Amino acid sequence: MEFLFFIATDPEAEPYSEAGGLTIDEWVDEMTRRRVSITGDRLRPPEHARTVRVRGEQAIVTDGPFTESKEWIAGYDVIECADLDEAIEIASKHPMARFGRIEVRRAWPLGAPDE
Repeated sequence: MEFLFFIATDPEAEPYSEAGGLTIDEWVDEMTRRRVSITGDRLRPPEHARTVRVRGEQAIVTDGPFTESKEWIAGYDVIECADLDEAIEIASKHPMARFGRIEVRRAWPLGAPDE
């Protein structure tokens, strides 16, 4: 099963520190060794975002993210796991689980039945 991790900032979390857990590079290396990592990367900050909507025949482009928030999506990872329990275990090892938040979502391929 394919899962997407949204790596988000969290203003209420403790400040980032490499002490006491895996670094991002170590986490990526472990997930590569486990053969669960498909892809992942950082995202530029919200001020680099554009939101695109189409209304009628017109594309409307606005600066920044769609929502106003102190939290923002800082990166993503796509992983292949046996089930949600494994995806949660993997997410719990990600450094941003301590210093931010990780939203875990299972991919829902087009044409797949509702579950």
